[in-house]
Amino acid sequence: MLSRSRTLTTNKLAFFFHKPIKVDPSQSLFPPLQALFSTHIVGEKPVLVRDFIRSALYDPEHGYFSQRSGSVGVLESSIKFNQIAGRKAYMKHLDKIYKQSDISWFTPVELFKPWYAHGIAEAIMRTANLSVPLKIYEIGGGSGTCAKGIMDYIMLNAPERVYNNMTYVSVEISPSLAQIQKETVGQVRSHSSKFRVECRDAAERSGWGHGEQQPCWVIMLEVLDNLPHDLIYSENQVSPWMEVWVEKQNDRETLSELYKPLEDPLITQCIEIMEWEKDHTQSSGKLRSIWSKVFPRPRRCWLPTGCMKLLEVLHGKLPKMSLIASDFSFLPDVKIPGERAPLVSTKKDGRSKDYSSYLEAKGDADIFFPTDFLLLERIDHYCSGWLKMLKDKSSKQGKKRRTIILDSSSFMEEFGLPTKTRTKDGYNPLLDDFKNTKFYLSVPTHNTQ
Repeated sequence: MLSRSRTLTTNKLAFFFHKPIKVDPSQSLFPPLQALFSTHIVGEKPVLVRDFIRSALYDPEHGYFSQRSGSVGVLESSIKFNQIAGRKAYMKHLDKIYKQSDISWFTPVELFKPWYAHGIAEAIMRTANLSVPLKIYEIGGGSGTCAKGIMDYIMLNAPERVYNNMTYVSVEISPSLAQIQKETVGQVRSHSSKFRVECRDAAERSGWGHGEQQPCWVIMLEVLDNLPHDLIYSENQVSPWMEVWVEKQNDRETLSELYKPLEDPLITQCIEIMEWEKDHTQSSGKLRSIWSKVFPRPRRCWLPTGCMKLLEVLHGKLPKMSLIASDFSFLPDVKIPGERAPLVSTKKDGRSKDYSSYLEAKGDADIFFPTDFLLLERIDHYCSGWLKMLKDKSSKQGKKRRTIILDSSSFMEEFGLPTKTRTKDGYNPLLDDFKNTKFYLSVPTHNTQ
């Protein structure tokens, strides 16, 4: 089963685009949009797609996450899986919870609390150097359920000195969620002195101050999917990529796309990493050229530039960090065109609606992307400096990071307690329902010779 927090639609969308560099609303794939909040994102000058998405999600006044703490669900109590008959009963129970709460989605760490967080804590405990004080950063901590679960586990299972000397820092961009996190973790009095929330954008270098030179852990659960992405466009298989910008039309209400030659350094770097291992032989180039003339087809590709910017900052400020990230590796039934395209969805009165254009996001819609974990691994190596070294053919330095990509079920079978999320008939939603999610683990190594 492919997991998603809401009902899926099955409509498919063709994505043939018109040739003009400047897209006229009457010719565009996207219908004319009477944007409410969206037109406030775009001023008199065009903006890159990543800036449009960042504002739609995180604008302090109108952004989806900034103003909607209710977009992230909080269960009043843990689900007692051993009292549920099986899959049908579980789905019925889940449907009831969603209808009662009328929130957009529950994260896995919430649905499977405390066991999901306990699995992450166990992974940290097995790998961390416990001779130095344990320091954990969580980016986008939601309701604080993960932080509390990890601290609970360490308090109960680690040597007393490890818990007493630990520090847990949540870096949260949403003021409303930051407050909820404090309340959640504060349910255990001894946690409060070890936990703090820094309300800021983790991708802004200045917010990290002098950084942290000691070993530390960074946790990102369902963060990568909501990071700003850029969009690039090409007229056919051999035409060069162009940046996509968003601008207002003359009516000042309708938004459309504008294509420009590549200039943005983040986009350029991301394309370089994405195409690192592609075959650029002369024969393959000729084949693409012939194919493009016979079957010309526009290309659209979404780039995780927000992820790359964040990892550049983290590697620069936390050079000895170990990283645990979890997210969707695939999203079914995506309406929006392009490689690694997002789902754009809003929920009202218990019903979800998927949009066919990212331009329809007005601060009331979630925008979330699948994560290409192999590309994430390459970006991680690039930001650590290793891929840059490879440009120097004389360099024989080894990888700076040890990395592994695991299915969520494999991760939880290794580090978690799967028996705790098993129903009476043996069905286990933690292992069986999250086939389209993965974990990425990355730790520093001294193997650079």
